[in-house]
Amino acid sequence: MSALQNFPRITPFLWFDSNAEEAVEFYLTVFKNSRRLDELHNADDSNGRKAKVLTIAFELDGQKFTALNGGPTYKFTEAVSFVVRCDSQQEVDNYWSKLSAGGQEIQCGWLKDRFGLCWQIVPARLPELVKNPKAMQAMLQMKKIDIAELERAAQS
Repeated sequence: MSALQNFPRITPFLWFDSNAEEAVEFYLTVFKNSRRLDELHNADDSNGRKAKVLTIAFELDGQKFTALNGGPTYKFTEAVSFVVRCDSQQEVDNYWSKLSAGGQEIQCGWLKDRFGLCWQIVPARLPELVKNPKAMQAMLQMKKIDIAELERAAQS
C-alpha cells in the first residue's frame, strides 16, 4: 500500500534545497505529538554513492506534511504560511522563540524560520481582541503577539 493512501486528500508539500531532513528533525522538536512517518530515497547513482532522501512524510501535532529535497530552484515566500494557534502567552513565547531562532521576526505574529518557511504564531483569542480598533492598532506595532497588551488596549 502506498504511503499516500494513508494521507489526507490535501497535504502541504514543502520544497527544500537539500536540507529537508534537517528541517523535519527541527520541526519534530518544536511541536509535541509529532513524528516522522516515511521516506523515499533516490536510486543509488552510477558512481556507487548511497541514495539520498528525496521526500520525507511527517506529522506535526496531527497535521501531515511532505518535505522534498528538490534543489535550489524554488524558495519559500511570505505568500504561504502556517498558523499556529496558541492557547496562552506561554505557548506564544515557546513557539516564537523556537521557530524564530536563526530566522527573522516579521510583524503581527509572523516570523520566518531558519529554513525560510513563514509561520503565524497567534493566540486563539486574536480575532476577538482585534475587533477592538485600539487592540488592532496595538497589534500592528508588535512582532511577537503580547496577549496582555492587546487586552489592555481593548479595555482602554
